[in-house]
Amino acid sequence: WLSMGNEGWEVAEALAKKGIAAFVLKYRLHPTPATLDDFTAWMNRPRTAPPPPDTSKNATRPTPPPAMDLSNQLADAEAAYAMIIKRAKEWGVDTGRIGMIGFSAGAGLTMHATLNSKTMKLAFIGPIYGGMGQVEVPKNAPPMFNVIATDDFLFRGQTGVIESWHKAGIPVEFHLYQNGGHGFGLGNPDRTSNRWFDAFMYWLEVNRFLKPKSS
Repeated sequence: WLSMGNEGWEVAEALAKKGIAAFVLKYRLHPTPATLDDFTAWMNRPRTAPPPPDTSKNATRPTPPPAMDLSNQLADAEAAYAMIIKRAKEWGVDTGRIGMIGFSAGAGLTMHATLNSKTMKLAFIGPIYGGMGQVEVPKNAPPMFNVIATDDFLFRGQTGVIESWHKAGIPVEFHLYQNGGHGFGLGNPDRTSNRWFDAFMYWLEVNRFLKPKSS
């Protein structure tokens, strides 16, 4: 999935107004059914709940979710990161404060890059209404800002990824909103999730990601 409007350009423009150099990644997608009827049937297909975590005494890591091949998407993210690093001076980017945020499928790619990339050194991540299952957190994982609403179909009462970050001793902030549904971008009318962007900006400020670079 790729939403270039409410989860792409609008967010980038909002960040730019705060003085942040923002870039929108257009990554490759997996093909979906061509006709509307087939696509609707595919979207409405039965989905199984994620397996429960292994809580036995001998458990050493979270039960992984079903694997999806994101090699092309990760390659696109790594290529974009490399370009930003290469042109950082031209674009006014502090290479020590490059973060990645993503929405829904983009949140999944943000997490996938955090867990698997060998070339991206992210200073922070912001998965917004993404998967909430447990993960195995790398030792060098960045601080995380995480947002989801209780009426989002991806929530399902899970907080595994939050617990994973917390147990790893890495800073994490989690906002669980009363409502907002899925795909709210910067916000929908009369939803408590509308203020997440303000909370995100304050989180960046408190963690000194917005401090002007010394000359």
